[in-house]
Amino acid sequence: MNNAITLLARLLLGQLFLLAGLGKLTAYAGAQGYMESMGVPGMLLPLVILLEAGGGLALIIGWLTRWVALALAGFCLLAALIFHSNFADQVQMVMFMKNLAIAGGFLLLYVQGAGAYSLDARRAG
Repeated sequence: MNNAITLLARLLLGQLFLLAGLGKLTAYAGAQGYMESMGVPGMLLPLVILLEAGGGLALIIGWLTRWVALALAGFCLLAALIFHSNFADQVQMVMFMKNLAIAGGFLLLYVQGAGAYSLDARRAG
């Protein structure tokens, strides 16, 4: 049962970031402009897309799960601080807390690992 729940956790977290990364590809100029408006260099967008889309896919298939989860936890914390720290705006406060919660889920995956239904388990076995 735990392996099935770990797989579900990977799928739920992974699909969110896979779709977010792919979405930035289709709205590249808008994403780059938003980053720049928040003081983040737009030239970092390809790295963001790689981390989101590549990291999301890696989680889904269970490849390098612990390291990807740790990287995405850090990404969520940075995104919360940079993009959602206006606590006077209720929506931004909720987005900040959402990012913290997602980072918590990634930290649990870091501790737990990918589970039996993963490429990590196949490599280890």
